[in-house]
Amino acid sequence: MHKNFTALAFTDTVKKVQEEQGSRASYAKMEESGDKFVLTEREKSFIAERDSFYMATVGANGWPYVQYRGGPAGFLHVINDTTLGFADFRGNRQYISTGNIIDTKRASLILLDYPTQKRLKIWAEADVQSVRDNPPLANKLTHEEYDAQVERAVLLKIHAYDWNCPQHIVPRYTLEQIATEITQLNPAVIKSCCPDEESD
Repeated sequence: MHKNFTALAFTDTVKKVQEEQGSRASYAKMEESGDKFVLTEREKSFIAERDSFYMATVGANGWPYVQYRGGPAGFLHVINDTTLGFADFRGNRQYISTGNIIDTKRASLILLDYPTQKRLKIWAEADVQSVRDNPPLANKLTHEEYDAQVERAVLLKIHAYDWNCPQHIVPRYTLEQIATEITQLNPAVIKSCCPDEESD
């Protein structure tokens, strides 16, 4: 059942720790807010701009596993208001996340925009699907310009999400972002900072 994320994240032990640390009262109010699992335009546009995310799964033995996923911007697709999907590109072929999803059907994602220090957390029911058995889905998730072999599709039925606070997120920038900022600088400023070397 789709819920407020607190119903999934705040176990009795978590609540006990919050009580001990003095934050239980404020989080109790958060628990009373409405359920959030339907994506709005804010989440959709944020997801469409990401070129990576971190995905946690749990194996049949109860141990968690976190994996970095990367690709072209928008490779994590919004299928509809409550479903995400991505093409699973061939990697080191350990298949830990794949096996965990098959066993437990659960995943949690963290999407980060480092320059603006924004973070979106998503709890989802996950499903692994063959791209051969579902060509329309494969076509939707595949990026022809990205040179990677697609082995399968992963669908994520959103159960909850939450925007996390920006505190402690260290801003980082891609080469493309830096290049864009440099080209927007005033040529006079660039010249004053980096004057041409005079020839002898």
